[in-house]
Amino acid sequence: MDINALTTGAATAADQSQTKLAEDFDQFLSLLTTQLQFQDPLDPMDSSEFTNQLVSFTQVEQSIAVNKNLEQLISRVKNSDMSNAVGYLGTEVTIQTDRAGLRDGVAKWEYGLSTNSEETTLTVKDSNGKILYEGSGNNKAGLHDFVWNAPANTPDGIYQLTISAETANGTEVQTAIYSKGKVETIETLNGEIHLSVNGILTATSNVQAVKPIDPA
Repeated sequence: MDINALTTGAATAADQSQTKLAEDFDQFLSLLTTQLQFQDPLDPMDSSEFTNQLVSFTQVEQSIAVNKNLEQLISRVKNSDMSNAVGYLGTEVTIQTDRAGLRDGVAKWEYGLSTNSEETTLTVKDSNGKILYEGSGNNKAGLHDFVWNAPANTPDGIYQLTISAETANGTEVQTAIYSKGKVETIETLNGEIHLSVNGILTATSNVQAVKPIDPA
């Protein structure tokens, strides 16, 4: 990712407007000089129109300068956001999504139950909705880790976890699902900084927790 490209792209609109204004002003001066040369000395032309046009040019020039300063400020903020996001590289983050990226045969989730359940069922599906795993989960209220060790030869990719939890009287228990993964790259999407977490692209605002990965 070329950080300098953000600066170049942000300044383009103001630079183009400034170039166009300079061309229009040169044309205006050329026209004004020609009219002054050929005006009737006994009946000089009204200068108020040209004065108004000069004022308009000045106002436009000031507006372009303001826009350029704003664009440069936005560019600096984006560069700062990118620099800050670099700190995520190589860490394990927890993000709010029911999908996790499988790496080296392992996918990690964290799920929460609002209350105790009588039975909790965890189901892992592939992108086509095929069930690859189904088993019992923790029945206690709170957060719990779930690590799926995929069958041999399961390809790396994005897999979905769903949870079914009910109380003894059949009332559905509210659940929340998060996934865990390594931040592999940093990218920009629609001008916003995103992290690629085991192949899942997510905004930095979606990160719930960060922890370093033990090199051992």
